[in-house]
Amino acid sequence: MTTLSLVSGNCGRGKGDDSNFANEFLGSDSHKKLSRNLTTIRFKDTEGSRRSFRVSAGVKKGKKHDYPWPDDIDPNNKTPLNYLSYFKPLEDKPKPVTLAFEKPLVDLEKKIVEVQNMADDTGLDFTDQINALELKYQQALKDLYKHLTPIQRLNIARHPNRPTVLDHILNITDKWVELHGDRAGYDDPAIVTGIGSIEGRSYMFIGHQKGRNTKENIMRNFGMPTPHGYRKALRMMKYADHHGFPIVTFVDTPGAFADLKSEELGQGEAIAYNLRTMFGLKVPIITIVTGEGGSGGALAIACANKLLMLENAAFYVAR
Repeated sequence: MTTLSLVSGNCGRGKGDDSNFANEFLGSDSHKKLSRNLTTIRFKDTEGSRRSFRVSAGVKKGKKHDYPWPDDIDPNNKTPLNYLSYFKPLEDKPKPVTLAFEKPLVDLEKKIVEVQNMADDTGLDFTDQINALELKYQQALKDLYKHLTPIQRLNIARHPNRPTVLDHILNITDKWVELHGDRAGYDDPAIVTGIGSIEGRSYMFIGHQKGRNTKENIMRNFGMPTPHGYRKALRMMKYADHHGFPIVTFVDTPGAFADLKSEELGQGEAIAYNLRTMFGLKVPIITIVTGEGGSGGALAIACANKLLMLENAAFYVAR
């Protein structure tokens, strides 16, 4: 009978065929994997003899993370709890995005800038021309957004530079602390939850979070939650109901993430459980559609006492 013991530290390579013994026992692939750890593996048989070999590897230095408190935090900051969120201001300003139906407005803006530059370079008076162009621009702007088609409104609701849920929360709260995890093994970044205060009153905020650039969109899964996200939202709803916090939810998602893994983990069951629970909560619930709200992925946090929608938002729930 042979026993295996793991001992921390290093030791010399065994004599004779010890290395061959390790290869035979572990296999070449396993031996390579174990050689990445700083650990000594000793084999002891019933007769008391020991066989050992040294396993060594380099240690890769990890990247320092500034969560939750950065090194250069201002001690006089009036809202220090904002640092408890992964959400930080973008280092680079987002690039302007022009929708297809907005190109006539962009052309008028360019003409106004060209005339202003010409007036500055030549010193001539182009006030009348500039005023005429600005009047024409304002009229075109009014006519365009007054007669938007449904697909144009949907394009605005999906605009890449539209404010995200965390942008809204951090602008309306005095203090804000983000809460993470569904207590079942995962923290879905497509759903954000947390407690915030407005004029001394605490609220539970829950919402879909899209990214502000490609990197963030990939990390946030383009605002499409998995079952873990809905279970995290459900946990926070029960927490708010227990402590008497009113719930404010923000909807901005094309829908729940419909991949095979999410279906295996019970996507439909998670959404249905949220619907049933929200109808039975005692605290008031307000839902605000900030962008687009698609299918049951939106409805799972939108069974509210009061539903509000921002201008040019879309809410299309079909179950």
